[in-house]
Amino acid sequence: MGHSHSHAVRNLSVAFFVNLVFVGIEVAGGLWTNSIAILTDALHDAGDCLALGLAWYLQYLSQRESNARFTYGYRRFSSLGALTTGVVLIVGLGAVAWGASQRLADPQPVRAGGMLVLAILGMAMNGGAAWLLRGGSSLNEKVASWHLLEDMLGWMAVLVGSIVMMATDFYLIDPLLAICIALFVLWNVVRNLFYVGHVFLQGSPHGFDAAEFDKKMLEIPGVISAHHTHTWSLDGERHVFSTHVVMNEGSTRGEIVAAKQAVHTLLRSQQFAHVTIEVELVGEPCMGHDDHDDEHDHDHADGHKH
Repeated sequence: MGHSHSHAVRNLSVAFFVNLVFVGIEVAGGLWTNSIAILTDALHDAGDCLALGLAWYLQYLSQRESNARFTYGYRRFSSLGALTTGVVLIVGLGAVAWGASQRLADPQPVRAGGMLVLAILGMAMNGGAAWLLRGGSSLNEKVASWHLLEDMLGWMAVLVGSIVMMATDFYLIDPLLAICIALFVLWNVVRNLFYVGHVFLQGSPHGFDAAEFDKKMLEIPGVISAHHTHTWSLDGERHVFSTHVVMNEGSTRGEIVAAKQAVHTLLRSQQFAHVTIEVELVGEPCMGHDDHDDEHDHDHADGHKH
């Protein structure tokens, strides 16, 4: 795990510096070519640079162990970084889309040849950074690679647009490209923010059905019922699980341990980093009862914890 973390940190740092250098080239090139499409993508790349910088730092931060202040560790900071970056990108893209819409009424000549050179350079640099992050196991690496792949698509659009303008002098295509790129990136950012919001609101990990899991636990020898089953994700990669299982009144210590091990076995298909199993015996009241829970919880109780 330590080697995997250090590998991710190194990859993200390289991708960050590659993107940072190219943002400077892109801003200068956008001003030189007078291309609003280039400047739009420069803003997008700047947002990606911020995302890569946060991902790099948070990947490093996530290696810290839990403490009295953050008992689950620091992994949730990565979701905070994704949320911050997404909001910054939405505001910036809205501003650029507004500026591009003004140019629709007054198209201005651009240096299409310069745009072509920048498009080729952009595809090479972003493609190289995306290749570096390919196959990354961490959520930060995966999200960063998505951003870089989106950059590749944006530069492909600029490449096509520059060729069209070199052949036809149809300069209206420049602000149209800027708006299309902004809308495409906005759609992807909003989609990712929905996922980040799901993590922040402690939604169940993708593919996990708590009700179905309760049914599976009823198949464990000695388990009579299950309730208070809760699960959420720390960062989209590592998840938390807790449940109360009710067992026969005369269950032995060995039977209780075996039931706990069976629950852990059922959870192996997903990345549950923190698992809490409370065992209650029939006839004991459930000390964790909530007024919003089912009435049958009144009959259960606080037992053993794992």
